[in-house]
Amino acid sequence: MKGKPVNEAYLPPSAFASPPKYTQLIAKNFGLERSSSRLPIATLTTVNREMLALIKQHRKGFVVVAFLQLVAVSCALVIPRAFGNLLGGLTRDPRHVHILLTVCIAGSALLLQTIFAYRTRVKAAILGEFILSSLRERFLERVVELPPSVVERAGSGELLSRTTTDIDHIQWAVRDAFPTITICLVEIASILIAIAFTAPVFIAVVLVGVPIVSITTKRYLNKSPQAYRVESSSYALMNSVLVESAESGRSIDALQLGQDRIERSDAALGRWLEWERYTLRLRTLWFPSIEFSFILPLAAVLLVGAHLYNSSSLTIAQITTCLLYSQMLINPLEGTLMWVDELQSGKASLSRLLGIHEVEEREIRDSDPQGHQVKGEEIRFSYKEGRNVLNGLSFLVDPGTRIAVVGPSGAGKSTLGKLLAGIQPPTQGRVTIGGSEIGYLPVEKARTHVALVTQEHHIFEGSLRENITLANPEASDEDVWNALKAVDADDWARLLSDGLMTNVGTGGARLLAPQAQQIALARLVLADPQTLILDEATSLLDQRAARHLESSLSAVLTGRTVIAIAHRLQTAHDADVIAVIEDGKISEWGSHDELMATKGAYAQLWNSWRDEN
Repeated sequence: MKGKPVNEAYLPPSAFASPPKYTQLIAKNFGLERSSSRLPIATLTTVNREMLALIKQHRKGFVVVAFLQLVAVSCALVIPRAFGNLLGGLTRDPRHVHILLTVCIAGSALLLQTIFAYRTRVKAAILGEFILSSLRERFLERVVELPPSVVERAGSGELLSRTTTDIDHIQWAVRDAFPTITICLVEIASILIAIAFTAPVFIAVVLVGVPIVSITTKRYLNKSPQAYRVESSSYALMNSVLVESAESGRSIDALQLGQDRIERSDAALGRWLEWERYTLRLRTLWFPSIEFSFILPLAAVLLVGAHLYNSSSLTIAQITTCLLYSQMLINPLEGTLMWVDELQSGKASLSRLLGIHEVEEREIRDSDPQGHQVKGEEIRFSYKEGRNVLNGLSFLVDPGTRIAVVGPSGAGKSTLGKLLAGIQPPTQGRVTIGGSEIGYLPVEKARTHVALVTQEHHIFEGSLRENITLANPEASDEDVWNALKAVDADDWARLLSDGLMTNVGTGGARLLAPQAQQIALARLVLADPQTLILDEATSLLDQRAARHLESSLSAVLTGRTVIAIAHRLQTAHDADVIAVIEDGKISEWGSHDELMATKGAYAQLWNSWRDEN
């Protein structure tokens, strides 16, 4: 089962052991077994490699934690030895026993142990935060590099689950498990060494429970990693179904799909609960055997110690000391095994988090565009093999041309916009800007030549100025105000309590959807690319405001190539060239007057739109 992709979320638990039967059928009936739209899950090899890399990166911190714990354990080992010697002295000659001295030694050792244990925990917590910070930084760096097409296929629920629930699991495991396991292993090794120096015969005795621990833990670890991983994926699936239902509430009501979505949600929820119960069952079978293996060494030390004492092979001091040492082993052993279990959940989430590193890299063919001519040559594109959205488009757009792309819904207009922006290359053919294939240029270089603004937008938490200067961090306040003026947003922006420094986004000033769209366009003005793709970028504004905004933008964007996917045909009327797309092909090409004269598809669209408005 190593290295399985995300579709193992949809395998029945019986693939790993033996559970339930009904939710697999329910999931299959609702198509929940499909996984082609999900992000991959990292293989076990990748996870182990990344964990090893993190340990190597922070090896100095691990050494410091191990050293401090070694000192703390050394202090703790003094106490059993002191009381063992005290008991031995009482059996030999009670009159010459110094009880006060023993108490002072034990008290001093306990004080030092407390101090060093505290320092160990502090250093371990700091180490965990540094490891977690490194992991988050690497994750964020990779996320922003993901191709938008991959993000779209993954779905909001899958991404939300990986960036929230999985991060929380990893945070718990990385921040606490790694340092705690290091502490426990150092403590176990130190205690075993102390037993070896006190009475070597007891080494074998205290390890009598190891075979039981090994067998039960091995059986548990054979099933738990896959089970935890699938449980996380099942949770992501449930999350995805719920998020999609919430986001599409109006469509669900309009199409009367409420019962269908309820049944899908129940199926996904039942699937997740099934795996949750399965992992719980694994733990309930493992923990009792572990607890028994803790008691067994103590009983064995007492029995063997009694026999050796009767045969005068060992003193009461040695037996008492080793008995206390064996009891001390319980806490670090239990801690190690408990955190190993937590680590399984963390590794499952880590494998999902690191799965983004296994997304196929975007192919790069670096070159330097010569000029700004936009050209399409026999462009074909399909989201699914054998089903083309675009069918052999060819065109040539000279620099500075304003072109409007119109056509019925589903004709391929937005897909063409993505190809022109270089978000992804065509399945066949070429899309070039200045002779360079825009879909294969490095993202940073592509954005200096062409930018895409869609009807989808996002306001980030921060000031209004920070939101706008994302496109140009070096922009001055004057540049920002000019950009806002160009998109007719300066009036309402000046009314904000702190002007450009007003906090917006989550927890800040609430912006209306049309205002957020204006901010997206202001970013475009600041980015100042030569070629702009506007995919219904003013659709949220009313018709009069949109027309005024387009006029204002037109003055700012003079001399630049503007390709507007027109929602309102008034935009097409003002364009230099209009391209009509039907069934993935350009059926008409020309100015407004030329196309009206032909009385073709555009003329019909125009007349229909004019009558409605």
